[in-house]
Amino acid sequence: MAFTTPWTSSVSPLIRTGHSHRLPLPPSKPFRCLARVSSAALSEAADLERRKHDLLRAVQDTRRGLTTTADQRSSIEESLVNVERYGAGTGVDLGTLDGTWRLNYTSASDVLVLLEASERLPFFQVGQIFQKFECRDRTDGGIVRNVVRWSVPTLLEEQDGATLLVTAKFYVVSKRNIYLQFEEIAIENINISEELQTLIAPAILPRSFLSLQILQFLKTFKAQTPVRSSERRSVGGLYYLSYLDRDMLLGRAVGGRGVFIFTRAQPLRR
Repeated sequence: MAFTTPWTSSVSPLIRTGHSHRLPLPPSKPFRCLARVSSAALSEAADLERRKHDLLRAVQDTRRGLTTTADQRSSIEESLVNVERYGAGTGVDLGTLDGTWRLNYTSASDVLVLLEASERLPFFQVGQIFQKFECRDRTDGGIVRNVVRWSVPTLLEEQDGATLLVTAKFYVVSKRNIYLQFEEIAIENINISEELQTLIAPAILPRSFLSLQILQFLKTFKAQTPVRSSERRSVGGLYYLSYLDRDMLLGRAVGGRGVFIFTRAQPLRR
């Protein structure tokens, strides 16, 4: 808060004591004004944290959006808007965006179909889903990686048996909008289960060169393919970053294709 007019009083700002030095009177009015501003800022910050907590509480029983009812969707949308109004109109700080974010909730059909398949198919499990932005020290864009941990029970390690990786470049096109240009889909980080390892190379027998080669191949296996449309063009879309701070990221796929609620996560192991 700027002070354009100096504080004045009919009493001199210096009073004489019985000694040879003078004591200044405290400038109490500016301090009181600053205290009011600080109190208002603290109140707003507390209100924001409460609304963020309400949003996370609204989505916690939805299994990341898979089992959301109509009433829950309405409540989530209301809580989402209550958080989004904070910081509206300001640009996205790519330094804050940089890092790993864990998916808590989505209404996007292309993600829900994976969660649905995990629910229906006994041989397919979906673990944690992340979005990893690489844009530190950038102002125009960067790289975003959509990371899906998945597994096949008994063949791969539970929940973390393999990684589906969808990589895209992104470009800042306005204060809050980024354009995603998808580049590649890959399957990597295969972690086979102990049961499968034992089947390939039993612990009670000497491990042959061939069995060791098979194990090494599976562990280092990576399959990848470029993302192209039927016209051989790159696939892309607009993504609206509706809210961002140090521990929460909210996004909306432009065109009504779904909302996303993320919280900050630890860096991923590669």
